[in-house]
Amino acid sequence: MRFIADLQLHSKYSRATSKDMVPENMALWAQLKGIYVLGTGDFTHPAWMKELKEKLEPAEPGLYRLKAKYASKSEHGITFNRDRMRFLVTGEISNIYSKNGKVRRVHNLIWLPSLEVAEAINTKLSWIGNLKSDGRPIIGLDSEELTKIVLGVSKDAMVIPAHAWTPYFSVFGSMSGFDSLDECYGAFSKYIYAVETGLSSSPPMNWRLSQLDRVALTSNSDSHSLQRLGREANVLEGDAVDYFKIAEAFKNASPFKLADCSYERTPLKLKETIEFYPEEGKYHYDGHRLCKVRFSPQESKEHKNLCPKCGRALTIGVMNRVEAIADRPLGAKPEKTIPYRSLVSLDEVIAEAFGQGKATKKVFEEYLGLVRQLGSEFFVLLDAARADIERVSSADIAEGVMRVREGRLSIQPGFDGEYGIIKIFEEAERGTFSKQASLF
Repeated sequence: MRFIADLQLHSKYSRATSKDMVPENMALWAQLKGIYVLGTGDFTHPAWMKELKEKLEPAEPGLYRLKAKYASKSEHGITFNRDRMRFLVTGEISNIYSKNGKVRRVHNLIWLPSLEVAEAINTKLSWIGNLKSDGRPIIGLDSEELTKIVLGVSKDAMVIPAHAWTPYFSVFGSMSGFDSLDECYGAFSKYIYAVETGLSSSPPMNWRLSQLDRVALTSNSDSHSLQRLGREANVLEGDAVDYFKIAEAFKNASPFKLADCSYERTPLKLKETIEFYPEEGKYHYDGHRLCKVRFSPQESKEHKNLCPKCGRALTIGVMNRVEAIADRPLGAKPEKTIPYRSLVSLDEVIAEAFGQGKATKKVFEEYLGLVRQLGSEFFVLLDAARADIERVSSADIAEGVMRVREGRLSIQPGFDGEYGIIKIFEEAERGTFSKQASLF
């Protein structure tokens, strides 16, 4: 069995998150996307925990499914099957604290084997911070101490640095991070088995740090809305699926472990990750959003990391930060690594083909038509034959999917909180592929 897992997202109780992010909607959209295992997000929030306990029921060990009474029979013309997806208990904590004479702001992702373990951890964390304040609570707790608490409750839990390179809130962030996992997690760094690449970095960027050879790279959407689920994800394969096998797959997917042939005998394996094109991420390049200044690392260096328009410090992005602490040259990689593929979401491809915004009704209807007839968004993006996409949609959209698969697109890199701008087609090309097809 090969399946897709997105294990980092947020509920309606997190800031700037859609009110539609509730279990029944998340389950339906997981099916539309082609995601089999979806994180619950926000297990620390009391109201969300209450909702999860009400709407979910145990399935395989450590995994949950939507209860039958909350499963809609159909929506958007698609019949929902609650056995086509599972939930895994996840959450994210914003750790803000002082260490080694500097204020640190690190986001940590936590995967748990049960709701009962989540409740036990919440009891301990509620003595330290206000868990009701936000789905991703701010807690004045050292990342090392957080890891100690979580693993003290359950040795099967996983603590993972979230979006590891984001400037303001991450383990390697240019504004408040560390230069190494050991510096951040201390004696518990040996229990950090994976690092989340985040939207603005790619596996090749992370391969440039030899210290990361001992951890796996995971990619997840960090979604705040239903439509953005799966924009980054993990592809796993094996004969049986449960929480413990998923955790073990990541524990064994580091380049060091891949060199050991015993990895091939594990019951579940991480086969590849699905990535954003990192240039599309909000912090790939350096810059100053208010002055509309976007710089490559070299340009920032030439300007002494200062905005040439206002003189303020630039927000140093992921590409620059990797360059600063990497100990391998550009293009270097460990001997064995997990493959990856970079994608653009299907609604963006359709919007580009139409020359319209991705939130328009026309784009959404076309999206639903493709998913209804071909199976899921990921099937369309990763596996569907060009002829099948043309048959149920158009030659223009089929061409767009092919270009994304092959990396034939251009992107203005994101910077200082602004997403990058993707161009799949030139203006004059739109509509020409369908016209060409009609001639034959």
